[in-house]
Amino acid sequence: MSGLVPYLLFPGNAAEAFAHYRSVFGGEVQLFDYAQLGREDGPGDAIGHGMLQGIVELSGADAGADDDAVQMSGMFLSLLGTADAATLTRWFDALAAQGRVLSALETRPWGDVDGMVVDRYGIRWLIGFHPE
Repeated sequence: MSGLVPYLLFPGNAAEAFAHYRSVFGGEVQLFDYAQLGREDGPGDAIGHGMLQGIVELSGADAGADDDAVQMSGMFLSLLGTADAATLTRWFDALAAQGRVLSALETRPWGDVDGMVVDRYGIRWLIGFHPE
């Protein structure tokens, strides 16, 4: 188990989101629907708990009837230095696809490379590395 693992509540598209994040980051996905977990606060086929395990770890579910789906404001999920430059650049581009670049991946005055993107699910990412 790693340290902090974000737990995201999706507005009914958790299975799609986890498949996308697996295509971006690799790793293994486990999904459990509401019916499997005995949850009755949403459709039986909704995702009641999901996990992406690998170099990037995420957990989440489809928001229940009384839950709010994730809305990110004033924060980013940071992937600063979590992989080599080529991998981080590939992740940035994949997350930007059908999303929105807030700040291009470029060299900053202090010498590091970083950029910010909002992905297609509204999740904000800060990605960067120290050039080799």
